[in-house]
Amino acid sequence: MRRSTELTRFMDWAGERHGRRFADYSELWQWSVAELEDFWADIWEFCGVRASKPYERVLASHEMPGTSWFEGAELNYAENVLLADRDPQAVAIVHTSELRPLRELTWGELSICVAEAAGGLRALGVVPGDRVVAYMPNILETVIAFLAVSSIGAVWSSAAPEFGARSVIDRFAQIEPKVLLTVDGYRHGGKDFDRTAVVRGILAELPTVEHVVVLPYLSPEVDPAAVAPDALAWSELLERGQGQELRFEQLPFDHPLWVLYSSGTTGLPKAIVQSQGGILVEQLKKSRLHLDLRRGDRMFWFTTTGWMMWNFLIGCLHSDAAIVLYDGSPGHPDLGALWELAERARITCMGVSAGLLASTEKAGVRPARDYDLGALRAIGSTGSPLAPESFRWVYAEVGSDIWLFSTSGGTDVCTAFVGGCPLLPVYEGELQARMLGCAVEAWDEQGRSVIDEVGELVITEPMPSMPIYFWDDPDGERLRESYFSMFPGVWRHGDWIRITPRGGAVIYGRSDSTINRQGVRMGTSEIYRAAAAVEEVLDALVVDVPRADGELSMILFVTLRDGVVLDDELAARIKRRIREDCSPRHVPNEIRQIQEVPRTLSGKVLEVPVKRILMGADPSKAASVDSLANPASLDYFVELAKTL
Repeated sequence: MRRSTELTRFMDWAGERHGRRFADYSELWQWSVAELEDFWADIWEFCGVRASKPYERVLASHEMPGTSWFEGAELNYAENVLLADRDPQAVAIVHTSELRPLRELTWGELSICVAEAAGGLRALGVVPGDRVVAYMPNILETVIAFLAVSSIGAVWSSAAPEFGARSVIDRFAQIEPKVLLTVDGYRHGGKDFDRTAVVRGILAELPTVEHVVVLPYLSPEVDPAAVAPDALAWSELLERGQGQELRFEQLPFDHPLWVLYSSGTTGLPKAIVQSQGGILVEQLKKSRLHLDLRRGDRMFWFTTTGWMMWNFLIGCLHSDAAIVLYDGSPGHPDLGALWELAERARITCMGVSAGLLASTEKAGVRPARDYDLGALRAIGSTGSPLAPESFRWVYAEVGSDIWLFSTSGGTDVCTAFVGGCPLLPVYEGELQARMLGCAVEAWDEQGRSVIDEVGELVITEPMPSMPIYFWDDPDGERLRESYFSMFPGVWRHGDWIRITPRGGAVIYGRSDSTINRQGVRMGTSEIYRAAAAVEEVLDALVVDVPRADGELSMILFVTLRDGVVLDDELAARIKRRIREDCSPRHVPNEIRQIQEVPRTLSGKVLEVPVKRILMGADPSKAASVDSLANPASLDYFVELAKTL
């Protein structure tokens, strides 16, 4: 297998191009981060990037933040998906949901649909730079809409319909969208969720929206006017573009492609803008070299449109593989649902969360025994660290010759920093390698690179898919504060990592307070805002603590009004409010009442120190008592840590 991989072919091709020989992956990686310009120029040539204007230079400087990539080039992301060397009769997308049967769409059919959707959007007045947002699930129409938007040069942003109105408004309102695409509702776990009232609430706080397009998904006969006055049906949008040819606006390499959201601990979610070209070359590298996707493959990742893994999955269309979409619960009717999908859709690479693999094992599911997984050759895992026990279970119950790769990255770059490599062996509990072009290191508090020690995950050289800016951050202050305040000029990501002596990596969770639930990240401020909307709640602190089995336990600590005691009814109301305002994924596993929330003298909540104490750290090293406004408040957490 190793000699036949795309990565091996690239290694030989690049070696010949530069008059050298790469003995192994480690040498290739070292070269890719030491000679960034050569490496990314090679990705451009090897993957055949389509550009109407050539670039003048690969990289303006190595300074972070603020450098620019492939200056002078003009291209279009969607053109590189749809006008590559495709067989129009080959399958591009396999799709199904709890509401829809399994179906296939060819490349030829996809091109027609995208041309019609783009024509319809142009008829609504959408032009380059306009923002088009989608409150839609992981279904075929969402992919078509995204490719149409990117072909125009408009800017895409999406949220899953499970997100509550407040979370959606906090994201979309920042970027002032012109068009909202939405469904009327969705089905999850066998239950129907009507979202028409939620959409009306969202629109009430998005005054810039000029057009609403409704896809009747939950109820095929729904009247779009029931969602918004003068709303168009999805079918009407396509009719307006009927007969249109594919057209691709030629855009500068750094023209905005989409806005993703990664929450900090204070204020609104960060609106991260990534570029057409930067995402293009990163996804070409990832899908073709690291995933080794080729013609005949079928790539699946369980995701929603509110997680960067949806954007990542769409990027796999840059390979010759088909992608597989699924909208619904992975546990309905039981935890064999995705394995049954793998059988029906003939999935070759299947991506799931670490938590889902652990849950499947506990449920006693035996995939190799119960399903025909003859097409499956690889399983990917992300969202949280994959426990060693899950490695053993996959090789025992799925297949001894499966390539199992754990991967870790970030919304901030819409890719992985560390993850799978088809040339390397798999060691349980370990991510195989640092990704090509990603100068990943573990740094101690003094900014020294360490091996086989836990440190801060840092990136010491720029990457093309790093944010070009945050929305409404004209001087870049918020971007610098988010990534470059700890180590100026070096990207500090907010994860704990250990680089192993053999070049692999182990991730130990977040080193900051962002809550990552099944891969969807949300800032603590959003959760606090939802909890505080419950009248009895005065203050709150939330942490996500790893358990011994690899799962994460989200614990919400609340202080309540005088005389109020936390009971089941109040806890249920708090959880319901968080479910409605944030997302079902961010409902706490547990709520505990405390007397006071630990804070610094400046009033900042001590989320990270509390998390470290609950994970077993020495309290005297987790927090400086001199910096606390209420040092005694930590005593509760020190005692709690003994019982966890």
